[in-house]
Amino acid sequence: MSALHWQKSSYSGSANGCVHLAAAPDGTVKLVESDDPDVIVSTTPEKLHAFMRGVKAGDFDHFV
Repeated sequence: MSALHWQKSSYSGSANGCVHLAAAPDGTVKLVESDDPDVIVSTTPEKLHAFMRGVKAGDFDHFV
């Protein structure tokens, strides 16, 4: 996994505790939390896009 090109949002600046994303050669998207880099979550671009649309629409606000 270290060969992946991990990126974090430019909005994160120099903050710690960020989520990093990487496009894997198999077409999946990998996500890792900088506080726990040994746990890597894998998803598809379509599912990540749907999740992000839901976040922006407030679909998960009731969890806060």
